[in-house]
Amino acid sequence: MTPVRERQETDALSSLEERINRAIEHLSQLREHRDALARQLEAVTAERDAARREATDSQAQAQKATQEIEELRGERRQVRSRIEKLLGQMDQLSAS
Repeated sequence: MTPVRERQETDALSSLEERINRAIEHLSQLREHRDALARQLEAVTAERDAARREATDSQAQAQKATQEIEELRGERRQVRSRIEKLLGQMDQLSAS
């Protein structure tokens, strides 16, 4: 083989080797980026799940509070009615 041809083949081989090394480096960076994104997705998913649980708990507490308010309003109406009845009886006694 001629020295010129050997040099061209060596240059072509070196060029190919360099491109392969760059591709490997790029692939390694992409894998690192993918892994970082996967960790970030996992963290965001955990935060979302926690927020959903908190929202569900808050809704349950709000529903319970609404129910208690309605019960208290009912009791208040009953107490008011009984007091009005007692006042009416007192008025009848003082009128007699």
